[in-house]
Amino acid sequence: MATLQGQPVLILKEGTERTRGRDAQRLNIMAARVIAESVRSTLGPRGMDKMLVDSLGDVVITNDGVTILKEIDVEHPAAKMVIEVAKTQDNEVGDGTTTAVVLAGEFLKRAEELLEQEIHPAIVSNGYRLAADKAIEILNELAIPISPDDEDILKKIAMTAMTGKGAEVAIDRLAEIAVKAVKSVAEEVNGKIEVDSEYVKIEKRQGGSIDETELIDGVVLDKEVVHPSMPKKVKDAKILLLDSALEVKETETDAKIRITDPEMLQKFVEQEEKMLKEMVDKILNAGANVVICQKGIDDLAQYYLAKAGVLAVRRVKKSDIEKLSKATGAKVHTELREVKPEDLGYAALVEERKIGDEKMVFITGCKNPKAVTVLIRGGTEHVVDEVARGVEDAIRVVECALEDGKVVAGGGAPEIEISLKLREWAPTLGGREQLAVEAFATALEIIPRTLAENAGIDPIDVLVELKSAHEKGEKDAGVDVETGKIIDMKEAGVIEPLRVKTQAIASATEVAVMILRIDDVIAAKGLSKEEEKGGGEEGMGGMGGMGGMGGMY
Repeated sequence: MATLQGQPVLILKEGTERTRGRDAQRLNIMAARVIAESVRSTLGPRGMDKMLVDSLGDVVITNDGVTILKEIDVEHPAAKMVIEVAKTQDNEVGDGTTTAVVLAGEFLKRAEELLEQEIHPAIVSNGYRLAADKAIEILNELAIPISPDDEDILKKIAMTAMTGKGAEVAIDRLAEIAVKAVKSVAEEVNGKIEVDSEYVKIEKRQGGSIDETELIDGVVLDKEVVHPSMPKKVKDAKILLLDSALEVKETETDAKIRITDPEMLQKFVEQEEKMLKEMVDKILNAGANVVICQKGIDDLAQYYLAKAGVLAVRRVKKSDIEKLSKATGAKVHTELREVKPEDLGYAALVEERKIGDEKMVFITGCKNPKAVTVLIRGGTEHVVDEVARGVEDAIRVVECALEDGKVVAGGGAPEIEISLKLREWAPTLGGREQLAVEAFATALEIIPRTLAENAGIDPIDVLVELKSAHEKGEKDAGVDVETGKIIDMKEAGVIEPLRVKTQAIASATEVAVMILRIDDVIAAKGLSKEEEKGGGEEGMGGMGGMGGMGGMY
């Protein structure tokens, strides 16, 4: 509300809420910190799980940061910004989502202390940006180079990502599967390794135990063979991939066929049968004995295929067709006219198996498959889901390590080392930015502190010992959550890809700076239920009346 010559002028719509200055900053920081606190207890090997129940009563039990934050229904805009950090971290790296969110919350907490000392948000923001750049530079100096042949280190990276995610029972086996899966789909392009983890398919099936999880050198389809008379097992399979339907096509334009006597009807039916028979003959002439179709297969076509001893699967997802093409070397066909024997894919075995209480089609024994499947088993649906999340994280971190060829120690070691180096570097800046850099350095200590707290160890003792070890030059010293002792994390096999840390620090800093720079929040008030219902004349009249009142005052 502004006033002009003593007359009030309404600028914002009635019912709009506005928060300004320090109040806006304080509320935004509080909202972001609440989100960080909500996932903080899940960090590390001894982190606790959250049970999330949605409005339909569906339950998710997890300690995966991004899964928790995606499930939470959040109203506050600043809280939503922090959740975006977790999503970005998940998309870019696949792990370290909780770390990124906890860091963002702590950066804001330390910034608030500086704001209370009348330091301008722009100075804090600038100091944070400088500190983040320096932190990433220090991380690159700390990084340990690895080669794709270091299977032992890759396995340790996978185990570090899965620790605390319900997969400990068979962690060795699962880590081995993750490494093998990633190495299977890795390709060398211009001397650099490229991995597309999209080609590692994860299929979940409850029943059995986690130990029964296996890596299949090919693709598993959550489908069954279309016709009961078809073979359930085909050896030395020649696979045809179709992304069109095995049905008689309808005309593009609306057309009517007038049939006046039974003979014409008979001819029409016979012609349809003939067309379907020709389609099946083309498949057989190309030498295919397995047909995987993205769309439908006509009942009559199914009969002809079954008669010829061909195994067929229909309504397969487009993404699975692409994976099959990568795994078997088959071309994806839209038209049957162009099918040639050399366009077919190869697999040593295609068979339908019963897994749990459902049937699945396994396409295995592919030559040098560039798409593989991890079939995850477990006692209950919740166990299988959580193990799948752990395996996904493991696959993504191994992918990052292979692509970048650089790793760092875990267990809070890099955070303490960066904190120490930033404190040494801060005085060289001069000016008030130095205070922001020191606040940033203090904020990084939240990671080892939280690891200790979640393991039931005294965090102050741990931080004192950690700082002492790093000052003596033990740059890989971190907290062992099992014993509470300070040990060399590299030797203990707690290793993470460099990208997990750099991405977490970069995205946490960006969101903290963005929230700090907001000094005015203008929020439109939601419609009340009565206003939502009133859509007719009455509702419009009511709104108009309100507007008129506003103008009058």
